[in-house]
Amino acid sequence: QVRLVESGGDSVPAGGSLRLSCEVAGHTYSNYCMGWFRQAPGKEREGVASIDTDGSTHYEDSVKGRFAISRDSSNNTFYLQMNSLKAEDTAMYYCAANAVCDYTESGRLSPANFAYWGQGTQVTVSS
Repeated sequence: QVRLVESGGDSVPAGGSLRLSCEVAGHTYSNYCMGWFRQAPGKEREGVASIDTDGSTHYEDSVKGRFAISRDSSNNTFYLQMNSLKAEDTAMYYCAANAVCDYTESGRLSPANFAYWGQGTQVTVSS
């Protein structure tokens, strides 16, 4: 059983930065596709970024150039560095794991088939 625990969410002003962490327990994270997702009130959960078993990364257009996903094998943790935050980045952020990265036909990271989820960490960006 894979267990995921997020941390690092906070309230920041627009233009600020945050680093979210996702600690992976129960399995070596490098055996999974790891993804970050977010869900704002009244909206569907959407993909943000992913890092695959070979280290390749994927970013949704809304965060390209501002967010960076990475992993640290020494502590089985992966991260989402978020810079130049905007009010529209406000959401609950979740990390997730799956045997493979899952994308829609249009190439967007899809939460539908990710098997393991953390409890979420809140990010609030004030304008």
